[in-house]
Amino acid sequence: MTGDAWNVGLNIIASVITGSVVWISGRLLRLRRLRRKQAFFGMSTGGDCLLVVPRMVSADNERSVHRNDAAAMLELSSVLGDCGAKPEVIFHDQSEQGLADKPEFCIGGPSANRRTAAHLRSALPGVSVGGLDSKTAIEVGGETYPTRSRQVEYVVLAKIIRSKQDKPAFLICGQTSIANRAAARYVDVQHPRLMRKYGRRRRFCLLLRVVESESYGPSVVELVRDVTADAFTPRPAVVDEAVTA
Repeated sequence: MTGDAWNVGLNIIASVITGSVVWISGRLLRLRRLRRKQAFFGMSTGGDCLLVVPRMVSADNERSVHRNDAAAMLELSSVLGDCGAKPEVIFHDQSEQGLADKPEFCIGGPSANRRTAAHLRSALPGVSVGGLDSKTAIEVGGETYPTRSRQVEYVVLAKIIRSKQDKPAFLICGQTSIANRAAARYVDVQHPRLMRKYGRRRRFCLLLRVVESESYGPSVVELVRDVTADAFTPRPAVVDEAVTA
């Protein structure tokens, strides 16, 4: 083999090795990102994930689902698809499964989803939905957040974990169906930032604001505040002044 041919052969071998290293490195990086995402959502390839669907409050049919809530499930399908999980979709009044048996997304407020009401009572005692200003007003941390005629709508996004072995439940409790959809998109897009802040296993509760949904749809979503400390802590008991007088 001549010197030129030998050099050409070495260059080809070096190119193949370099290409293989780049391909393997990229594959390992993608696999690492996938494992981190799966850990954050509590999912595994081929594992089940529970999606609890709310009813459409204004409909007579108990099995009616608002198109925005259906769209919220489509937003979450991106998460399930990336993680390789199998969705188990059930209506809110069909669920008799225990919390933490499998990863869960629970969509809708307590008036549209019985399981949401149970999550609020058992895991988020510091959050109240409903009040004098509006039946959908959200109260947390001593502040009340009513809707304002499709100009501002609020939604609670929480990750509930009871123990180290439990699978997480993600609660999306919006004042409107479009707020539910906005929060579903938020958790899909923002999960890397959420993972950096809260890690893979820490619980959290965020209050989000959807702005001008009539014009912008679910696209403009803002973080109002982190209400984790208030949400997971029982609210102080209200003392009746007539009793104490």
